[in-house]
Amino acid sequence: MNTATKPKHIGRNISRIRELRGMKQEALAIAIGVSQQSVSNIEGSETVDEDKLKAIAEVLGVSAEAIKNYSDETVLNVINNTFTSHDSSTINAINIQPNFNPLDKVVELYERLVQAEKDKVEYLEKLLKAK
Repeated sequence: MNTATKPKHIGRNISRIRELRGMKQEALAIAIGVSQQSVSNIEGSETVDEDKLKAIAEVLGVSAEAIKNYSDETVLNVINNTFTSHDSSTINAINIQPNFNPLDKVVELYERLVQAEKDKVEYLEKLLKAK
């Protein structure tokens, strides 16, 4: 049984991170100053020049090491641990339900506006009587 790990395919890692960022090859190409075809070739390569890797990493907002060590399993584990943990705080943060009736708030605001108008009228009447 062979226990040697197969080398990382850097181009494939770049492609996956770019896709996760929602970036097209064209956008990456423009950002690093090459053609879209060059980005396609880079993503098809098992190895990438260190300088080009650093430039790509900067555009993707990750480190060159993150690209080298990227794995789908790690990303899935992070997502799985984030959204399926037994700590309900994550779920509550995403699914916020108001604990008041919005119509009650509208009625409350209306009543405050009516009261403000009544106070204004009363004040103006006092001013008129004073003259």
